[in-house]
Amino acid sequence: MDVPPASTPVVCDMTTAVDTLRQRMDDYRHLFGRHLLGRERTAEGIRFRLRAEPGVEERVRDLAAREKACCAFFAFDITTDGEQVLWDCAVSDDDTARALLGEYYHLPETAARGLDDLGDHLAAKGLRFAAAPGTTVRHVARDPA
Repeated sequence: MDVPPASTPVVCDMTTAVDTLRQRMDDYRHLFGRHLLGRERTAEGIRFRLRAEPGVEERVRDLAAREKACCAFFAFDITTDGEQVLWDCAVSDDDTARALLGEYYHLPETAARGLDDLGDHLAAKGLRFAAAPGTTVRHVARDPA
């Protein structure tokens, strides 16, 4: 997996996104709710294991491509292994990016609770998203521990 360099900004830029954040969360909720078999932490990051049912690999690839387009600090690798689609996720070597990856691991639960709960959850974990007025670019900062 080609992990971005540490100098990659930890920014979510949905300027050119074909979906909204709410639609993206709906896609995650649907994918994980119907197809997630499990997840684990790996040497490079995390892995989601999903049922390799018809169309699942394509949906994962599409979702990963959309996520990578807005969050360049992520790296994704999607493979199949028998009856599973393996979605490996890693981030640049940055404390804030690693904290976001830790929360990405919990996305099956937080996506199921909805977008508003996700924002509250991330804020409680010390992750703040700040956007300049009138933009869809959100800079991510981590509160000091």
